[in-house]
Amino acid sequence: MSGSEAPPSLGVGLLGSAFMGRAHSRALALLPTLEDRPAALPRLRAICGRDADRLAAMQRRYGWERGVPDWRELVADPEVQLFVDAAPNALHAEPSIAAAQAGKHVLCEKPLGRDAAEARAMWEAAEAAGVVHMCAFNYRFFPAVRLARQMVEAGAIGRVHQFRSRFLLASGATDTDESAWRLRRESAGSGVVGDLLAHHVDLARYLVGELASVSAATRTWAAQRSGVAVDVEDAAVCVVEFDGGAIGTLEAARMAPGHVLDSIVEIDGASGSLRFDVQRLNELTVSDAAGVRTINVTEADHPYIELWWPRGQGIGWGDSFVHEQRHFLGAAAGAWPVAPHGATFLDGLRCAEVCDAILAAAASGARERIGHGPKEPEA
Repeated sequence: MSGSEAPPSLGVGLLGSAFMGRAHSRALALLPTLEDRPAALPRLRAICGRDADRLAAMQRRYGWERGVPDWRELVADPEVQLFVDAAPNALHAEPSIAAAQAGKHVLCEKPLGRDAAEARAMWEAAEAAGVVHMCAFNYRFFPAVRLARQMVEAGAIGRVHQFRSRFLLASGATDTDESAWRLRRESAGSGVVGDLLAHHVDLARYLVGELASVSAATRTWAAQRSGVAVDVEDAAVCVVEFDGGAIGTLEAARMAPGHVLDSIVEIDGASGSLRFDVQRLNELTVSDAAGVRTINVTEADHPYIELWWPRGQGIGWGDSFVHEQRHFLGAAAGAWPVAPHGATFLDGLRCAEVCDAILAAAASGARERIGHGPKEPEA
């Protein structure tokens, strides 16, 4: 883009007006305020949801041009170039595939599909359509996580030996009717495995590499909540092996009283360790021969911080969605590729394969090998 050329404006259609819809709407509304010369700017063309009052409120709050009750209107709208799917899991595959087949670039929330078969169909459809596709793993867009990736790649902690993570919530006992879909396999695909562990499976792949095998145990602690019978897992504990020889553990639960939101990832290498805690969002803890130190990831040369405030001023959880949407828009405009820092639909498929293996291992009581499926087509 030349100095006098205006950035392209891309029409966005968003499916979803609840929690994730708000996160993505806020991010899109903020983007035009951050940079003088962005790779692309969003035009908030239309938002889709079932509740007319909520849609009207979203239009007022974030500047959506119109609200529609049927996602097919987004797919049919010639002024929508980017389709963002922030709906519940059962509405990921069909709308995203239809949007890709209509020639729209697609950003879909995680988990990509309710299982690997659904995720594969989405990846294949997007590849066949030749559109830009991205799975919304927002953890990749925390500055501290991106810095951890840089340090691992640079050999700062030596060869990676172990990965461990835990994602614990207390919210399972107080799920509202609005989130009751998360409690049913038909609508969610799985419980904490797809909802929580998927984030950390993706981080394991992003920071360490492909997973080779998994052993697991799962439990459902309450047979009925929010007026529905629960047929997904409330807790999961996994032991994993990586292709490169590293080993690891992953734990998730959403009926863990006292844990409002514990989301912690640790990596141990031959010469040092890294620790990231969502509750200390702007910090990366480094342990090595020199001791333990905390890096405040708020300097101008740290990932993404140039978009925000003077040195030392932190950012919030919702800002990861701003970085994510900026990355997606830039990729759609041809300014940079989605990979490696954004997750493609193939990354979403690979994560779904691991999640399926976790559930299979828990059901069988045996270690499950993880198939790595297809590779990205060569340019």
